[in-house]
Amino acid sequence: MSTAGVAGFIDLSECQQALELRGYLKQLGAEISEENSEQGFTYDLFKVIDASDVIWKQTAEIEAEALLNSIISLILIIPPDQLDEIVVAFVEKVVKGDKYTTLKLKMLSNLFNGLEERSQLRYNVYCSLLTVAGSSHNIGNVETSLSKIKKWIGLWNLSPEKVQNLYRLLYEALLQNDVGEVATRVMIEMLSTFTEDNASQARSEAHRCIVSCIADPSILILDNLLALKPVKFLEGELIHDLLTIFVSGKLQQYEQFYQQNTDFVNSLGLVHDANLQKMRLLTFISMAENKREIHFDAVQQEIKLSADEVEGFIIDVVRTKKVLCKMDQTQRKVIINYCVQRTFSKHNWIHLKDRLESWRNNLSRVQDSLHSVVNLGTLPISGTMPNRA
Repeated sequence: MSTAGVAGFIDLSECQQALELRGYLKQLGAEISEENSEQGFTYDLFKVIDASDVIWKQTAEIEAEALLNSIISLILIIPPDQLDEIVVAFVEKVVKGDKYTTLKLKMLSNLFNGLEERSQLRYNVYCSLLTVAGSSHNIGNVETSLSKIKKWIGLWNLSPEKVQNLYRLLYEALLQNDVGEVATRVMIEMLSTFTEDNASQARSEAHRCIVSCIADPSILILDNLLALKPVKFLEGELIHDLLTIFVSGKLQQYEQFYQQNTDFVNSLGLVHDANLQKMRLLTFISMAENKREIHFDAVQQEIKLSADEVEGFIIDVVRTKKVLCKMDQTQRKVIINYCVQRTFSKHNWIHLKDRLESWRNNLSRVQDSLHSVVNLGTLPISGTMPNRA
């Protein structure tokens, strides 16, 4: 059967199409009967999929695409309550295909888009897409937006275990494709799905997430990690102590920790000099949180810099975009215009609440004043106008 014959399947019934596929696969060397069974179309299609390994070995890519698209078109006409085993079987065969990576991604995408939007089988197909894209360094061809994926998770009504598995696969695929920053966000999202009851199951992931966040120079605010149940499970361990220093500690605390636990920090794959630079930036943020200005001498002493290094360090601080400030070289001080909070505690929430209430009250007073002005302008004028005749 030629590729042209495959394209002509549209004019045949589903049973005739299955028969044609059986015959063609048999010609390619597959161990399959050329005749349909008496067990019905679904069974016949399952047998076709089972014999489809030969497609990856004996056909050119264009023929393989036509054949696989024919199989997909038949899958999509099967009643939803009979789809599970068929879809899983097809996906497994495609993932195991030993060539045509781009074609594999295309076929999985075709099947994904052909399934009902709320079908849980989309989960199986998407996980396979991540597996293929990750190992072949083609993650750019797969949807990885967290907002989109969260929407799918809601539509598919997945169990917590399946959600966690999806996030794990996405995390690994992103790491394989050197998209570490996005991978870290995915890991944090995955850890947030655990409860106190099962937090211990994600112990290794929590450990890995902490190390990734500390190692990433772009991540300076880490207090959100402390609220994650798997991270809380690590309380009392050295990795949690180290995280706490990067959340709210200062340079001196890190230096003491490193001196006492040098082998441990090095075993994590962290670079001590990079940790020092990060802690210098974090220490300055702590200094600037509640101050309008900081003298160069204070920076030099707290951050442990020479006088010549202070100005270059302040430039590094500004580049983080966590602090808006400017230098007054004449008076040797840093003027702080804005600084992010390293931690957002209950006290910070209360302070924010008070400020918002104050703004609301001020706006109410302004609104009342404006009403008074408007009302005054619409008051009737008593008396008559003077006669100018």
